[in-house]
Amino acid sequence: MNDFVSRPAASPAEPRGRSHGPDAARRAALACMVTLAVALGVGRFAFTPLLPLMLHGGGLDLRHGGWLASLNYAGYFAGALGCVALRGAHATIVRVGLAATVLLTLAMGLTQQFWIWAVVRFVAGAVSAWTFVFASQWGLRRLAELSAPEWGGVIYTGPGVGIVATGLIVSAAGGLGARAGWIGFGLISAVLAVLVWPTFGEDRREKCEEKCAPTLHAAGAAKFAAGANASAAPDQPRADAFWLVLLYGVPGFGYIITATFLPVIARHALPGSAWPDLFWPMCGAALIVGALAGARLPLHWDNRLMLAGCYVVQAVGIALGIVWPNAAGFSFGSILIGLPFTAITLFAMREARLLRGEHAAALMGYATAAYGIGQIAGPLVAAPLAAATGSFSPSLWLAAAALVAGALGLVWRACTRGRIAH
Repeated sequence: MNDFVSRPAASPAEPRGRSHGPDAARRAALACMVTLAVALGVGRFAFTPLLPLMLHGGGLDLRHGGWLASLNYAGYFAGALGCVALRGAHATIVRVGLAATVLLTLAMGLTQQFWIWAVVRFVAGAVSAWTFVFASQWGLRRLAELSAPEWGGVIYTGPGVGIVATGLIVSAAGGLGARAGWIGFGLISAVLAVLVWPTFGEDRREKCEEKCAPTLHAAGAAKFAAGANASAAPDQPRADAFWLVLLYGVPGFGYIITATFLPVIARHALPGSAWPDLFWPMCGAALIVGALAGARLPLHWDNRLMLAGCYVVQAVGIALGIVWPNAAGFSFGSILIGLPFTAITLFAMREARLLRGEHAAALMGYATAAYGIGQIAGPLVAAPLAAATGSFSPSLWLAAAALVAGALGLVWRACTRGRIAH
C-alpha cells in the first residue's frame, strides 16, 4: 500500500509547480480521492453492505460469503506484492485500475455463478492494490510539485467517502436487491472515472521531469513523504524490520472480521431495526476524520506508540459491539474501528522510512503483504466459527485480543529499542 514513498517526486520548491496554483493541487487531490473511493470504497468494500442482500437472495450462504471476502483479500495480497515489480506510467496504471474496477463491479451484478464471483473478487482485490499504490504515487508527486502537501490528507479520505456512499445507497435502495446494487455501483463508478480521467494525463511531463531533475525529485519526495524521518540509513537492524512487518499484519486480521460482517452481525442483533444499515457508513465517516487528523500529527512522535494506540482503539471498538449489542454500542464501535484505519497505514509508512530511508519500498511491500495475510485469514476463521457456534462473538473477541497483543508488541519494541534518532 505504501510503495509510493520510494518513487521520485518533484521538489516542493520548484517554481514550475508553484505557478500552477492551488487549483491544480485541489484537482489532483480530489481526483486521487475519487479514485480511491472507486477502487477501495466500491471495488473492495461495497461487498460489505451488499453481503446481507446476497445472503437474503438465496444465491449465497455465510460460508461462501466468507470465501468471497477472503478471495478478495487474497487478490489484494497478490496485488500488493506485484506492485514491487510492476512498471509503467503512474497515471496509465491508475486509469487501467479505474476501468477495471468498473467492469469487475458490473460483472458481479451480471452473473449468479459462484465461481465467476470468486474470480472477479480475487481480480478486484489485485486491481484495488495497484490502483491504491499508483494513485498515491501520482498524487503525492503532484502535490510535492505544487508545494501543497497540506492536501495529502484529502487523498486518503477516498476509501471513507466510498464506504459512506455505498452504505447509504444500499440503506436507501436495498429493496432493489444485490444485483441492482452491483450494477448501480458499476455505473456510478463509470461516471466518476470519466470525471477524473483527464486529470491523470501528465505521464509525458512526469517522465521528462524525472530525466531533467532526478536529484531534486528525490529530495522533494523524501521531504514530502516523511519529513525528517527519511534521513535514516538503510542498514538498520533487520529485527526492527521483521517486527514491523509482523505487527503491521495484526490489524489486517483485527479489523477485517468486523469490516466484512458488520451489517450481518448488526441485523442479527437488531432484527427489524433501521440502524444496521447505518453502522458501516459511520465507520467510513470516522475513517475520513482519522485520515485528516492522522496527517496532522507531529512527525517526531514515536510511530510505534501511535500504532499501538490505534490498535487499542480498534480493539475497544470491536469489544463495544460484543458487550453492548445495541444501536449505541454498534455506533460507537463503528466509529472507533474506522477512526484509526488510515492512520495505521500512515504511521507504518513513517516507521518504514525511519528504518530504511530511501529503501523503504520493499519493506512496505512486505508489510502490506502481511496485512493482506491477516485479511485473508479473518473471514476464513470467522465464518466457520460463526456457523459452528451460532454467534460472531468468539471471532470478534479473537480479533480484539489480536489487536491488543499487537499493541503490546509495539510498546515492547519501542521500550527495548528506544527511539531511532532523527
